[in-house]
Amino acid sequence: MTTLHRPVAETPTEITALLRDVTRPVWVLHRDGRVGLTADRAATAGAQVLAAVGPLTPDRLGDSRFRAAHGVRGAYMAGAMANGIAAPALVAALAGAGYLGTYGAAGVTPDRVDAALAGLRAELGELPYACNLIHSPSEPALERAIVDACLRHGVRCVEASAFMGLTAEVVRYRAAGLSTDREGRIVVGHRLIAKVSRVEVAEHFLRPAPAALLNRLVESGDITAEQAGLAERVPMADDITAEADSGGHTDRRPLVVLLPEIIAARDRLARTVPGAAEVRVGAAGGIGTPAAAAAAFALGAAYIVTGSVNQATVEAAQCAATKQLLAGAQFADCVMAPSADMFELGVQVQVLRRGTMFAGRAQKLYDTYRAYDGLDALPAELRADLERTLFKRPVEQVWDECVRFFTERDPAQLAGAAEHPKRRMALVFRWYLGLSSGWSIRGDTDRVADYQVWCGPAMGAFNTWAAGTHLAALPNRQAAEIADQLLLGAAYLTRVAQLRTAGVRLPAGCADFVPIPLPA
Repeated sequence: MTTLHRPVAETPTEITALLRDVTRPVWVLHRDGRVGLTADRAATAGAQVLAAVGPLTPDRLGDSRFRAAHGVRGAYMAGAMANGIAAPALVAALAGAGYLGTYGAAGVTPDRVDAALAGLRAELGELPYACNLIHSPSEPALERAIVDACLRHGVRCVEASAFMGLTAEVVRYRAAGLSTDREGRIVVGHRLIAKVSRVEVAEHFLRPAPAALLNRLVESGDITAEQAGLAERVPMADDITAEADSGGHTDRRPLVVLLPEIIAARDRLARTVPGAAEVRVGAAGGIGTPAAAAAAFALGAAYIVTGSVNQATVEAAQCAATKQLLAGAQFADCVMAPSADMFELGVQVQVLRRGTMFAGRAQKLYDTYRAYDGLDALPAELRADLERTLFKRPVEQVWDECVRFFTERDPAQLAGAAEHPKRRMALVFRWYLGLSSGWSIRGDTDRVADYQVWCGPAMGAFNTWAAGTHLAALPNRQAAEIADQLLLGAAYLTRVAQLRTAGVRLPAGCADFVPIPLPA
């Protein structure tokens, strides 16, 4: 591709710079047997226009209704990272930049959740933010505590994750925010973003809350009869995030299959369920580069959600050593391991493999749980090995710590353990699984081999993309700039794709978006 005359781009560097200015249209011209690109309309005079792309700024990607509903400037969201890794500092940084961030309340004690939400409300005021509500089948009291805190501090948006169906608590949050305006129109005061990886789960959130749950909440005094009536007329969710292959809890679905399936399910259900058509569908899982973001938007995502890449940001509540492990990860450095919160069900989470032995040790605990009926049934050699390598203390001492922990957090757990030896063994094993992420967050030096670091392949893809740029250095990985760079890159690559679809062949390298420091 050669120049026609100035200001037509001549070199690959000039063409890249031209396309990078996403605020201006670009024309592909043919004249005198030569082809070139220009952003100057006057340069098109007397030339044949072969193709053109309009301006595409990052704030035009995705669904404008998502931006309007949540009061953000970009169709971008940073999903929750449990145990407070998605810290108030990360949420506040994103809110200040016009993006939606979710506080990682899962696994955090109720008093700390309460303090975090109080701090966010005081700091952010009307700026957008969300709190995670994770389904906790083995600890239902935690769901209620998180909803209580959200209601107490006026949290206007919740990201519901790991749900397999609707529970009373997620319905309570949704219904408690419903009212009507002077014209009788329903006002949704509590927005709900449901993160799902299965169509059948998405359908629960595309429909209104079931009458049985609503009636129970009215009887308990948690919502009013009027709120219950309104809840029967609106879908449970405003937005549904199709969660593909991600860190932590994941079904490892391919995004190119999952997202279209959920969009199709939404459209199919909308024929019979009023309001379902208004539910937006976003994309999460594997989004760590502009190319992945652009692909998600091209598939029809109303918004995108990042996760793993935010763990290595300045604002994330991870220790420096863990962030360094994350910064060195490649896209294949992930593995599945048993989860702490759904251990007995065999549910797994995706974690970092490189630099830690957690995955193998956690799997050993699950295999042991499956093979034996209780702690007293363990062979002496196996028990001694667990005490030496994983627990680093006698099993009896671990159990004493479990008793103290659950006495404060959820006493019902202990009642079941007293009657069932296998349940007691599960709680002891969950002690290791639950603490291992905390060791990683705090940076306990004597537990490096046991760090549980939730991570998906997006982290490795991000590292490859950032290599050789200012984003390769951990001090430069700020959550808001990563959002800016991903969206700007997605806009750039979308315009490249539009030109390619029109048959334009660009020079090698022009399809790469390299992050450079953005103006303040």
